[in-house]
Amino acid sequence: MDLQLNGRVALVLGGTGFIGSAIVARLRQEGALVVSASRRPASDLVMDGRDDESVRAGVSQVLDQHGRLDAVIVTAAPAAHTLDPARNSDPEQVREAFDAKALTFLRVANAVLPVMTEAGYGRLIGISGQNAFLTGNVTGSIRNAALIIAAKNLADAAAGSGVTVNTVSPGMVSDHPHGDVAMAKGGESTPEQIADLMAFLASPLAGAISGESIAVGHRVRGVMNF
Repeated sequence: MDLQLNGRVALVLGGTGFIGSAIVARLRQEGALVVSASRRPASDLVMDGRDDESVRAGVSQVLDQHGRLDAVIVTAAPAAHTLDPARNSDPEQVREAFDAKALTFLRVANAVLPVMTEAGYGRLIGISGQNAFLTGNVTGSIRNAALIIAAKNLADAAAGSGVTVNTVSPGMVSDHPHGDVAMAKGGESTPEQIADLMAFLASPLAGAISGESIAVGHRVRGVMNF
Protein backbone atom coordinates (compact mmCIF):
# COMPACT_ATOMS: atom_id res chain seq x y z
CA MET A 1 0.00 0.00 0.00
CA ASP A 2 1.28 3.45 -0.91
CA LEU A 3 0.96 5.58 2.23
CA GLN A 4 1.44 8.76 0.15
CA LEU A 5 4.33 9.91 2.32
CA ASN A 6 6.78 10.47 -0.52
CA GLY A 7 8.17 13.99 -0.16
CA ARG A 8 6.30 14.69 3.07
CA VAL A 9 8.33 16.32 5.85
CA ALA A 10 8.19 14.55 9.21
CA LEU A 11 9.79 15.48 12.52
CA VAL A 12 10.40 12.66 15.03
CA LEU A 13 11.32 13.87 18.50
CA GLY A 14 13.11 11.06 20.29
CA GLY A 15 14.20 9.76 16.90
CA THR A 16 17.40 8.15 18.17
CA GLY A 17 15.64 5.97 20.77
CA PHE A 18 14.58 2.32 20.68
CA ILE A 19 11.14 3.09 19.24
CA GLY A 20 12.00 6.39 17.60
CA SER A 21 14.78 5.01 15.43
CA ALA A 22 12.40 2.37 14.03
CA ILE A 23 9.84 5.08 13.25
CA VAL A 24 12.45 7.17 11.46
CA ALA A 25 13.53 4.17 9.38
CA ARG A 26 9.93 3.26 8.48
CA LEU A 27 9.01 6.77 7.40
CA ARG A 28 12.14 7.00 5.26
CA GLN A 29 11.20 3.69 3.64
CA GLU A 30 7.98 5.37 2.57
CA GLY A 31 9.89 8.23 0.98
CA ALA A 32 9.30 10.84 3.69
CA LEU A 33 11.93 13.44 4.44
CA VAL A 34 12.51 12.75 8.12
CA VAL A 35 14.23 14.98 10.65
CA SER A 36 15.31 12.94 13.65
CA ALA A 37 15.49 15.15 16.75
CA SER A 38 16.70 14.47 20.26
CA ARG A 39 19.02 15.90 22.91
CA ARG A 40 21.90 13.91 21.43
CA PRO A 41 24.40 15.80 19.25
CA ALA A 42 24.34 12.91 16.75
CA SER A 43 20.73 13.72 15.84
CA ASP A 44 19.72 15.54 12.67
CA LEU A 45 18.42 18.23 14.99
CA VAL A 46 19.24 18.85 18.64
CA MET A 47 16.00 19.57 20.49
CA ASP A 48 15.14 19.28 24.17
CA GLY A 49 11.40 18.70 24.58
CA ARG A 50 11.58 19.91 28.18
CA ASP A 51 12.62 23.40 27.07
CA ASP A 52 10.14 25.74 25.35
CA GLU A 53 12.78 27.74 23.52
CA SER A 54 14.58 24.64 22.28
CA VAL A 55 11.30 23.31 20.88
CA ARG A 56 10.41 26.59 19.18
CA ALA A 57 13.89 26.95 17.72
CA GLY A 58 13.91 23.37 16.45
CA VAL A 59 10.54 23.68 14.74
CA SER A 60 11.60 26.99 13.18
CA GLN A 61 14.77 25.35 11.85
CA VAL A 62 12.79 22.56 10.18
CA LEU A 63 10.45 25.09 8.58
CA ASP A 64 13.33 27.29 7.43
CA GLN A 65 15.09 24.34 5.82
CA HIS A 66 12.11 22.52 4.33
CA GLY A 67 9.31 25.05 4.14
CA ARG A 68 6.67 22.69 5.52
CA LEU A 69 5.91 20.26 8.31
CA ASP A 70 3.45 17.50 7.52
CA ALA A 71 3.84 15.09 10.43
CA VAL A 72 5.27 15.27 13.93
CA ILE A 73 5.77 12.23 16.14
CA VAL A 74 6.73 12.66 19.79
CA THR A 75 8.34 9.60 21.30
CA ALA A 76 10.78 11.38 23.60
CA ALA A 77 10.48 10.29 27.24
CA PRO A 78 12.52 8.25 29.72
CA ALA A 79 11.85 4.54 29.24
CA ALA A 80 9.49 2.97 31.80
CA HIS A 81 12.24 0.72 33.19
CA THR A 82 14.28 3.81 34.15
CA LEU A 83 11.60 4.93 36.63
CA ASP A 84 12.40 3.97 40.23
CA PRO A 85 9.72 1.56 41.58
CA ALA A 86 10.66 2.60 45.12
CA ARG A 87 9.60 6.16 44.22
CA ASN A 88 6.41 5.10 42.46
CA SER A 89 4.28 7.72 44.23
CA ASP A 90 7.06 10.20 44.98
CA PRO A 91 5.70 13.59 43.84
CA GLU A 92 9.10 14.63 42.54
CA GLN A 93 9.45 11.58 40.30
CA VAL A 94 5.86 12.01 39.13
CA ARG A 95 6.52 15.68 38.34
CA GLU A 96 9.69 14.91 36.39
CA ALA A 97 8.01 12.11 34.42
CA PHE A 98 4.94 14.25 33.72
CA ASP A 99 7.12 17.07 32.44
CA ALA A 100 9.30 14.79 30.31
CA LYS A 101 6.36 13.08 28.61
CA ALA A 102 3.01 14.89 28.77
CA LEU A 103 4.36 18.44 28.86
CA THR A 104 6.94 17.68 26.18
CA PHE A 105 4.09 16.60 23.93
CA LEU A 106 2.16 19.76 24.77
CA ARG A 107 5.17 22.02 24.11
CA VAL A 108 5.68 20.44 20.70
CA ALA A 109 1.96 20.62 19.96
CA ASN A 110 1.85 24.33 20.76
CA ALA A 111 4.77 24.92 18.38
CA VAL A 112 3.50 22.88 15.42
CA LEU A 113 -0.30 22.99 15.47
CA PRO A 114 -0.57 26.65 14.37
CA VAL A 115 1.70 25.86 11.41
CA MET A 116 -0.34 22.79 10.47
CA THR A 117 -3.67 24.55 10.93
CA GLU A 118 -2.57 27.39 8.66
CA ALA A 119 -1.49 24.85 6.03
CA GLY A 120 -4.78 22.98 6.38
CA TYR A 121 -3.00 19.69 6.88
CA GLY A 122 -0.97 17.93 9.57
CA ARG A 123 -0.50 14.81 11.65
CA LEU A 124 0.57 14.97 15.30
CA ILE A 125 1.10 11.67 17.14
CA GLY A 126 2.38 10.95 20.63
CA ILE A 127 3.63 7.76 22.24
CA SER A 128 1.79 7.05 25.48
CA GLY A 129 1.66 3.60 27.10
CA GLN A 130 -0.72 1.01 28.48
CA ASN A 131 0.17 2.03 32.04
CA ALA A 132 -2.39 4.77 31.40
CA PHE A 133 -5.14 2.12 31.75
CA LEU A 134 -3.84 0.43 34.91
CA THR A 135 -3.29 1.14 38.59
CA GLY A 136 -0.19 0.07 40.47
CA ASN A 137 2.26 2.56 38.99
CA VAL A 138 1.35 6.14 39.91
CA THR A 139 4.17 7.68 37.88
CA GLY A 140 3.50 5.66 34.75
CA SER A 141 -0.26 6.07 34.95
CA ILE A 142 -0.17 9.84 35.38
CA ARG A 143 2.39 10.64 32.70
CA ASN A 144 0.70 8.43 30.09
CA ALA A 145 -2.91 9.29 30.91
CA ALA A 146 -2.10 13.00 30.90
CA LEU A 147 -0.64 12.72 27.40
CA ILE A 148 -3.76 10.96 26.11
CA ILE A 149 -6.02 13.58 27.71
CA ALA A 150 -3.98 16.44 26.25
CA ALA A 151 -4.02 14.87 22.79
CA LYS A 152 -7.80 14.36 22.85
CA ASN A 153 -8.33 17.99 23.80
CA LEU A 154 -6.02 19.15 21.00
CA ALA A 155 -7.70 16.84 18.50
CA ASP A 156 -11.11 18.27 19.34
CA ALA A 157 -9.82 21.82 19.04
CA ALA A 158 -8.41 21.00 15.59
CA ALA A 159 -11.51 19.17 14.34
CA GLY A 160 -12.35 20.03 10.74
CA SER A 161 -9.03 21.78 10.09
CA GLY A 162 -7.29 18.96 8.23
CA VAL A 163 -5.06 18.37 11.25
CA THR A 164 -5.32 15.15 13.27
CA VAL A 165 -3.96 14.35 16.73
CA ASN A 166 -3.66 10.78 18.02
CA THR A 167 -1.74 8.72 20.56
CA VAL A 168 -0.30 5.22 20.41
CA SER A 169 0.00 3.14 23.58
CA PRO A 170 2.36 0.17 23.51
CA GLY A 171 2.59 -2.43 26.21
CA MET A 172 6.06 -3.90 26.68
CA VAL A 173 8.33 -3.30 23.70
CA SER A 174 10.90 -5.92 22.76
CA ASP A 175 12.86 -7.16 19.77
CA HIS A 176 11.50 -10.62 20.59
CA PRO A 177 7.97 -10.20 22.01
CA HIS A 178 6.11 -13.04 23.69
CA GLY A 179 2.93 -14.17 21.97
CA ASP A 180 1.14 -14.96 25.22
CA VAL A 181 -0.86 -12.21 26.95
CA ALA A 182 -1.25 -12.55 30.71
CA MET A 183 -4.43 -11.47 32.48
CA ALA A 184 -4.33 -7.76 33.43
CA LYS A 185 -1.32 -7.25 31.17
CA GLY A 186 -0.88 -5.71 27.74
CA GLY A 187 0.57 -7.63 24.83
CA GLU A 188 4.15 -7.10 23.72
CA SER A 189 5.21 -5.59 20.41
CA THR A 190 8.35 -4.75 18.46
CA PRO A 191 9.54 -1.24 17.60
CA GLU A 192 8.89 -2.09 13.95
CA GLN A 193 5.24 -2.96 14.65
CA ILE A 194 4.81 0.37 16.39
CA ALA A 195 6.52 2.10 13.48
CA ASP A 196 4.13 0.49 10.99
CA LEU A 197 1.16 1.98 12.84
CA MET A 198 2.88 5.34 13.17
CA ALA A 199 3.56 5.47 9.44
CA PHE A 200 -0.11 4.88 8.69
CA LEU A 201 -1.29 7.50 11.20
CA ALA A 202 1.22 9.97 9.74
CA SER A 203 -0.12 9.48 6.22
CA PRO A 204 -2.86 11.31 4.31
CA LEU A 205 -4.80 8.02 4.36
CA ALA A 206 -5.50 8.43 8.09
CA GLY A 207 -7.35 11.72 7.77
CA ALA A 208 -10.55 10.31 9.30
CA ILE A 209 -8.76 9.18 12.50
CA SER A 210 -8.30 11.80 15.21
CA GLY A 211 -8.62 11.98 18.97
CA GLU A 212 -7.88 8.26 19.29
CA SER A 213 -5.70 6.33 21.73
CA ILE A 214 -4.64 3.18 19.91
CA ALA A 215 -2.99 0.25 21.68
CA VAL A 216 -0.12 -1.67 20.12
CA GLY A 217 0.12 -5.25 21.21
CA HIS A 218 -2.99 -6.71 22.79
CA ARG A 219 -4.77 -4.02 24.81
CA VAL A 220 -4.76 -4.89 28.51
CA ARG A 221 -6.32 -8.34 28.79
CA GLY A 222 -9.41 -8.52 30.99
CA VAL A 223 -9.98 -4.74 31.06
CA MET A 224 -12.85 -3.15 29.13
CA ASN A 225 -12.39 0.39 27.83
CA PHE A 226 -15.02 2.44 26.01
